[in-house]
Amino acid sequence: MYAVEVRDAIMIAHSLPDPFFGPAANKHGATFVVDVTFLREALTAQNVVIDIGAAQTALKAVLGPLNYQDLDAIAAFAGHLTTTEFLCRHIFDAMHQAIGRGELGHGAEALSAMRVTLSETHLAKAWFEGAVHGKISG
Repeated sequence: MYAVEVRDAIMIAHSLPDPFFGPAANKHGATFVVDVTFLREALTAQNVVIDIGAAQTALKAVLGPLNYQDLDAIAAFAGHLTTTEFLCRHIFDAMHQAIGRGELGHGAEALSAMRVTLSETHLAKAWFEGAVHGKISG
Protein backbone atom coordinates (compact mmCIF):
# COMPACT_ATOMS: atom_id res chain seq x y z
CA MET A 1 0.00 0.00 0.00
CA TYR A 2 1.34 3.42 -0.98
CA ALA A 3 0.58 6.53 1.06
CA VAL A 4 0.93 10.30 0.91
CA GLU A 5 0.17 12.57 3.84
CA VAL A 6 -0.51 16.30 3.87
CA ARG A 7 -0.65 18.54 6.95
CA ASP A 8 -2.22 21.77 8.13
CA ALA A 9 -3.35 23.18 11.49
CA ILE A 10 -6.39 24.84 13.02
CA MET A 11 -7.09 26.78 16.19
CA ILE A 12 -10.56 26.41 17.68
CA ALA A 13 -12.56 27.13 20.81
CA HIS A 14 -15.28 24.85 22.15
CA SER A 15 -16.74 23.27 25.22
CA LEU A 16 -17.61 19.66 25.93
CA PRO A 17 -20.63 20.04 28.24
CA ASP A 18 -20.72 16.62 29.85
CA PRO A 19 -19.36 15.68 33.29
CA PHE A 20 -17.28 12.96 31.58
CA PHE A 21 -14.90 15.67 30.31
CA GLY A 22 -14.12 17.27 33.69
CA PRO A 23 -12.54 20.71 33.22
CA ALA A 24 -12.85 20.41 29.42
CA ALA A 25 -16.61 20.75 29.87
CA ASN A 26 -15.91 24.50 30.10
CA LYS A 27 -15.01 26.70 27.15
CA HIS A 28 -11.39 26.20 26.15
CA GLY A 29 -9.15 26.52 23.13
CA ALA A 30 -7.26 23.91 21.18
CA THR A 31 -4.71 23.90 18.40
CA PHE A 32 -4.85 20.81 16.23
CA VAL A 33 -2.25 19.60 13.78
CA VAL A 34 -4.31 17.94 11.04
CA ASP A 35 -2.80 15.17 8.92
CA VAL A 36 -4.67 13.53 6.07
CA THR A 37 -3.20 10.30 4.72
CA PHE A 38 -4.23 9.02 1.29
CA LEU A 39 -3.68 5.33 0.54
CA ARG A 40 -3.77 3.34 -2.65
CA GLU A 41 -2.61 -0.07 -3.81
CA ALA A 42 -1.01 1.04 -7.10
CA LEU A 43 0.52 4.32 -8.22
CA THR A 44 -1.02 6.47 -10.95
CA ALA A 45 0.49 6.61 -14.44
CA GLN A 46 2.57 9.52 -13.07
CA ASN A 47 3.90 7.29 -10.24
CA VAL A 48 2.15 9.20 -7.46
CA VAL A 49 -0.55 8.45 -4.91
CA ILE A 50 -2.26 11.81 -5.34
CA ASP A 51 -1.51 15.35 -6.47
CA ILE A 52 0.00 16.72 -3.24
CA GLY A 53 -0.69 20.34 -4.19
CA ALA A 54 -4.36 19.61 -4.86
CA ALA A 55 -4.61 17.66 -1.59
CA GLN A 56 -3.11 20.57 0.38
CA THR A 57 -5.46 23.05 -1.30
CA ALA A 58 -8.49 20.86 -0.56
CA LEU A 59 -7.45 20.40 3.07
CA LYS A 60 -7.01 24.14 3.55
CA ALA A 61 -10.49 24.72 2.08
CA VAL A 62 -12.05 22.08 4.37
CA LEU A 63 -10.36 23.52 7.46
CA GLY A 64 -11.08 27.18 6.63
CA PRO A 65 -14.60 27.25 8.13
CA LEU A 66 -13.28 25.75 11.39
CA ASN A 67 -10.11 27.78 11.87
CA TYR A 68 -10.30 30.44 14.60
CA GLN A 69 -13.94 29.55 15.24
CA ASP A 70 -15.95 28.72 18.34
CA LEU A 71 -17.32 25.31 17.41
CA ASP A 72 -20.17 25.81 19.89
CA ALA A 73 -21.48 28.55 17.57
CA ILE A 74 -21.47 26.47 14.37
CA ALA A 75 -25.05 25.42 13.62
CA ALA A 76 -24.04 22.12 12.00
CA PHE A 77 -22.42 21.05 15.28
CA ALA A 78 -25.41 21.93 17.50
CA GLY A 79 -26.20 19.05 19.84
CA HIS A 80 -22.87 17.32 19.20
CA LEU A 81 -19.86 16.98 21.48
CA THR A 82 -17.08 18.30 19.25
CA THR A 83 -14.44 15.89 20.50
CA THR A 84 -11.22 15.31 18.62
CA GLU A 85 -12.64 12.04 17.29
CA PHE A 86 -15.82 13.79 16.10
CA LEU A 87 -13.76 16.41 14.28
CA CYS A 88 -11.68 13.68 12.61
CA ARG A 89 -14.84 12.22 11.11
CA HIS A 90 -16.17 15.64 10.11
CA ILE A 91 -12.93 16.44 8.25
CA PHE A 92 -12.84 12.95 6.70
CA ASP A 93 -16.37 13.37 5.34
CA ALA A 94 -15.57 16.83 3.93
CA MET A 95 -12.38 15.55 2.25
CA HIS A 96 -14.31 12.56 0.91
CA GLN A 97 -16.81 14.95 -0.68
CA ALA A 98 -13.93 17.00 -2.15
CA ILE A 99 -12.61 13.81 -3.78
CA GLY A 100 -16.06 13.14 -5.22
CA ARG A 101 -16.22 16.65 -6.68
CA GLY A 102 -12.86 16.09 -8.39
CA GLU A 103 -11.02 18.66 -6.26
CA LEU A 104 -8.07 16.35 -5.56
CA GLY A 105 -7.28 15.84 -9.21
CA HIS A 106 -7.10 12.97 -11.66
CA GLY A 107 -6.50 9.61 -10.03
CA ALA A 108 -8.02 10.47 -6.65
CA GLU A 109 -11.08 8.39 -7.52
CA ALA A 110 -8.87 5.28 -7.28
CA LEU A 111 -7.76 5.86 -3.69
CA SER A 112 -8.31 2.87 -1.42
CA ALA A 113 -8.53 4.61 1.95
CA MET A 114 -7.98 7.85 3.78
CA ARG A 115 -7.05 8.62 7.39
CA VAL A 116 -7.59 11.93 9.16
CA THR A 117 -5.46 12.43 12.27
CA LEU A 118 -5.80 15.33 14.71
CA SER A 119 -2.92 15.79 17.14
CA GLU A 120 -3.85 17.81 20.22
CA THR A 121 -0.33 17.75 21.63
CA HIS A 122 2.78 15.67 21.15
CA LEU A 123 1.22 13.36 23.74
CA ALA A 124 -2.29 12.75 22.35
CA LYS A 125 -3.94 12.30 18.98
CA ALA A 126 -7.00 10.67 17.45
CA TRP A 127 -7.89 9.55 13.95
CA PHE A 128 -10.66 8.29 11.72
CA GLU A 129 -9.88 6.00 8.80
CA GLY A 130 -12.20 4.72 6.12
CA ALA A 131 -12.44 3.36 2.61
CA VAL A 132 -12.54 5.69 -0.38
CA HIS A 133 -13.89 4.18 -3.58
CA GLY A 134 -15.17 5.80 -6.75
CA LYS A 135 -17.05 9.02 -7.17
CA ILE A 136 -18.84 10.27 -4.11
CA SER A 137 -21.89 12.47 -4.40
CA GLY A 138 -22.14 15.46 -2.15
